[in-house]
This record gives sequence, C-alpha cells and structure tokens, in this order.
Amino acid sequence: MKNKEAGLEEVMETLSIKKGFEDEIFKVLKNRTEDDLIEIDESVKRIIARVRSEGDPALFDMTKEFDKVALGSLRVSEGDIKEAMEVVEDELLESLRLAAENIRTFHEKQVEKSWQYEKEDQVLLGQIITPLESVGIYVPGGKASYPSTVLMNAIPAKIANVARIVMVTPPDRQGKINPYVLAAAKIAGVDEIYKIGGAQAVAALGYGTETIKKVNKIVGPGNIFVARAKKYLYGLVDIDMIAGPSEICIIADDPEDVQLIAADLLSQAEHDEMAASMLITTSKELTASLKVELIKQLDALERKDIAQQAIKHHGLIIEVEDMESAFCVANKIAPEHLEIMLEDPMAYIPQIKNAGAVFLGRYSPEPLGDYFAGPNHTLPTSGTAAFASPLGVYDFLKRSSLIYYTEDALRKEKDDIIRIAEKEGLTAHANSIKVRFMNNEIKKEVDNDEKS
Repeated sequence: MKNKEAGLEEVMETLSIKKGFEDEIFKVLKNRTEDDLIEIDESVKRIIARVRSEGDPALFDMTKEFDKVALGSLRVSEGDIKEAMEVVEDELLESLRLAAENIRTFHEKQVEKSWQYEKEDQVLLGQIITPLESVGIYVPGGKASYPSTVLMNAIPAKIANVARIVMVTPPDRQGKINPYVLAAAKIAGVDEIYKIGGAQAVAALGYGTETIKKVNKIVGPGNIFVARAKKYLYGLVDIDMIAGPSEICIIADDPEDVQLIAADLLSQAEHDEMAASMLITTSKELTASLKVELIKQLDALERKDIAQQAIKHHGLIIEVEDMESAFCVANKIAPEHLEIMLEDPMAYIPQIKNAGAVFLGRYSPEPLGDYFAGPNHTLPTSGTAAFASPLGVYDFLKRSSLIYYTEDALRKEKDDIIRIAEKEGLTAHANSIKVRFMNNEIKKEVDNDEKS
C-alpha cells in the first residue's frame, strides 16, 4: 500500500506485515535481476570465445570498441604506479594506509593452519592448508573509482600468501587507470595490473592470453556482463560470488533517528538504480517522517537521479507489530547490510541469523564497513547471506586431507571397507584393499602348513 500524499508515493512503498505472516515478504520483494539475461549471456559467451581463441588482439580490439581507447600495451608500468603515488594527496594516502591496516588486522585473525592428529594403531589424519597460487581481482571503472575494493580484495589474498595477485580494471579515454585505484593497489601489494575491463577481462583471467597468465580464482564486483562472465567461467576457475545490486536493511523504531536512517538508506541507493534500501519498523510515525526526510536529503545528493530511481523502484518500508517479527522478516530477507538502530543493539545479536554484515547502533553506519572498520565489504547479496559469507582469507586457501595408515591399522579395518565397497557394487574398490593382504594371507597359510 503506497502513501498517497503528493510526491511521497515516488519515494518508498510501505508494507504492513502481521505477526505470523512474515513469509509474505517474499511476495513483494522486487526481482532485481536483469530482465533480459538471454541477450546479455549471448554477448558474454561471444566475448569469452573470442578472447579464448584470439588472445591479446581481442583484448586490444574490445578495449577500443567498449572503452573508446587504443592501448599501446595492456600492462600498467611501474612508472604509471609511481606517477599515481605522486598525484594522490598525502592525506588520502594516509587514509588508505590506515584503512589497509584495519583490514589487515581483522583478516589476520582468519588465518587457518594445517593440523593433524593420531589415532590408535598408528593412524595419522589431518588437513593441509595451502594458498592458491594466483588470484585475479576485478575492480570496476566507468561511473566511479573504487580504491576500497582493491584493499578489500587484495589484502586477504596477501595474508593468505597467494604468490601472484593480478588486478584488471578498465582504462579511461586516455588509456590511464584512476590514480587512487593504482595507489590502493600499491598499498595492498598487487603484483600485476592490466588495463582491461568487462567480460573480456574476466575471460583473460580465466583462459590466459599472451600477456596475461591464467589465474586460479577471480574475485571482485562488476556490472552484469562481469557477473555473467564469472558465472560461465566457474569450474574452469573458482570465483568469489555472483554479486547482485547493493542492499541495506535497517531495523529501527525511534522517529528521532529519521535523519540518520534516511542518510543510511540513501548511502546504498546512490550505488545504482537497482540498489535496494529497506526499513523494518514498529513505528508508523517513523514511516511518515522518513518519506519526507528522504525527499529532503535526495535534493542534496550529487547522484540524486540514481538514488531516486533506486528508492522509488526498490525501496521498501516494512511495518511490523513487534521486534520479534522485525528480526524474523530481516532473516528471511537475508540482507547484504543489516543495521540495528535500536537501544541496546547488542541484546538483539542472538536474533540475527542471516546477514552479510551487521552494524550495531547509531554510530556504526554502513559506510564505516565499506571503507575503514576492517571487516570485508565484499558481501553476499540478493538473499544469499542465508548460505554464503563475506570474502575472507579463507577464500584464498584450499584444504587437502591427509591420511596415513600402517599395515596393521588397515588390516584392522579392511573388512569393514570391503563390505561397504561391495555393497555399493564397486568391486575394484574392494579389491584395492584385498590385494594388500592377499600375499600375506597366502604366506601365513603356507607357514602354518609347514609347521603342522
């Protein structure tokens, strides 16, 4: 049911959910996927096929076609990086270094170590933790530059001891990379940087070209072409996730916080027209005042048109009867960002089941996590927080099982293994166990005969 006051119906839709009917949220959540993926997928598959067959020439041609620049080389030189470090303001460099330190400190706590343990009868079991050998990071260009994305993706990989970290990002019309992005790459320890973007950059990382060696995993956000390219290359390489548009969900009940709530909702709405901003509240007074405050704050935004479209088409106020219902609805939405703007927010932590990142209290707004606090801002979207996690050091590690049995240990358990294998009809599996004891059993029979 939309507010019918003049102009306010253009801001956010309002939905009232009665206790016990929280599943109704699924009926009204907008489908924020692209309407026509068929045409996009065909374009992506053509781009991937061309990069796979032609290599570097395809990258040069498509950069000229899509980015409107003729490149002389694909790789960013050390001179380009040095120039960027000189151009970027000292204050911003210091801010990036401080953010990098916070990110590093948080992610160092995620480091896993190899482990093993001994059972009886000389059985050794364990797990070997090893880093991926190479990772490709996609950093968006175009509408804006994202040095924070570089830090969030490269630093966990560095902590995991990935040997080769490669960054790809679209060039501008002069064939240059944004200096702030290059500065962040230098601070984070990126090894190689290439001036390519779009699905063609993902294909180059997945298959390799004359200039760009193949990587083991591709991470980082991008537009729908980048997302679909990552989807098609999954299996050839690993990927972090197929990210959808950004989203924020705020649980609040105090009308006095309306200015903060509106500001935080718009912080996500300005990302793109598909971004979703949601408020869950028990207060009808807050609902009414929020609509007015949003219009007021929209007028002051540089990206007003983008934010307004997002709020109008993908904004939602959800009115509930109590906080139990509020958290039930939030868990069903499983938002990328969840803000708890309530008195004593810590008390509600046990009620949070599904969220990419949780922001507690009035002074923990979502941009704090985007840029500086330390936890990763690469988060599951579109409800995938119900089963997925933020990017972390663990995404750049792989695990191998370790198994060692002595002859006596295997003899003790061989009959059980053979019995299960034969029940599954896999007689070669059973035979792999049997042959290890066949000669020994024959020898024992001969020795027994000789003794008798």
